Amino acid sequence: MVKQEQERANRPDNTAFTQQRLPAWQPMLSAGIIIPGFVLIGLAFIGIGVALFVTSRSIQVMEIDYTGVDKSSPCFKCSDPDVKNCFCKMNFTIDSLFKGPVFFYYGLSNYFQNYRAYGASKDDNQLSGDLAYFKEPSDSCSPYQYDNSKPIVPCGSVANSMFNDTFKLYQIVNGTKKQVLLDGKGIAWWTDYNIKYRNPSVTPLRNAFNGTVKPTFWPRPAYELDPSDPANNGFINQDFLVWMRRAALPNFRKLYRRITEGDYAQGLPAGNYSLEIAYNYPVLSFDGEKKVVFSNVSWMGGKNEFLGIAYLVIGSMCVFMSIVMLIVYAKFKFPEEE
Repeated sequence: MVKQEQERANRPDNTAFTQQRLPAWQPMLSAGIIIPGFVLIGLAFIGIGVALFVTSRSIQVMEIDYTGVDKSSPCFKCSDPDVKNCFCKMNFTIDSLFKGPVFFYYGLSNYFQNYRAYGASKDDNQLSGDLAYFKEPSDSCSPYQYDNSKPIVPCGSVANSMFNDTFKLYQIVNGTKKQVLLDGKGIAWWTDYNIKYRNPSVTPLRNAFNGTVKPTFWPRPAYELDPSDPANNGFINQDFLVWMRRAALPNFRKLYRRITEGDYAQGLPAGNYSLEIAYNYPVLSFDGEKKVVFSNVSWMGGKNEFLGIAYLVIGSMCVFMSIVMLIVYAKFKFPEEE
């Protein structure tokens, strides 16, 4: 008796919703619906694919490899890891206007930022400005946790391996160098700058780092990453934030600067240019390569021909399948109706 009462209590209410008696519409798919549907979807995909492909082809991209492996490269002398504070110069020519705004990237190859142990080697509490973790970094930062018994800030492999080559771009006008202004503001994700990473609430900022040491491979501490702009230091430094946003693939590029100011707001005019490089970042030990990339963008973003090709392929397949279905329908359906 008790068991029956429990079963009644567990039964759902006798409503249209709980007993699945709500009215429903079920489409009756037929050749007259499917075949035109495939044609329309295919034509729409083809149209989008053509627009994406044509737009992507119009985007200008220029890559300059400065790894220095080749002995004829101006940066060959700098590729030697024993050479410190080395500078090299890459000259190049632009044949026609490189339309602005121009985005300036640095690129690395054969560099696995997606390696799990590498990505976990950081202290999120420290990077959010918690002073307690300045003195006692997380164990996840090992082996870049302490240096001579002093805590490393910021700790971990990701921060320690921060890219530190720097660049200056000049246009050669009548044999005279004219500097191209590079804008480094707002190159990092807004969420990283305003939410994820924070500096400790200590003034001046350098006092928060008392008793700590900089990462092993850094030339200067975090509070001096940008001597020209005090607001661009610590864990909210734009270059630091860009580096900490790890890449998913081993060959990647990261935004270094924008060219949007002065005489170059409309782009880089045709002419001769010189790129002066402070070569600090070693890559030959892991068979990597370094390059700089100049690119502009469109409404669809950067150059990406794959997306347009993918739409074209899917659209063509839809149209092709609609033709196949029409042939099959005509062959096997019409005789039955006669």
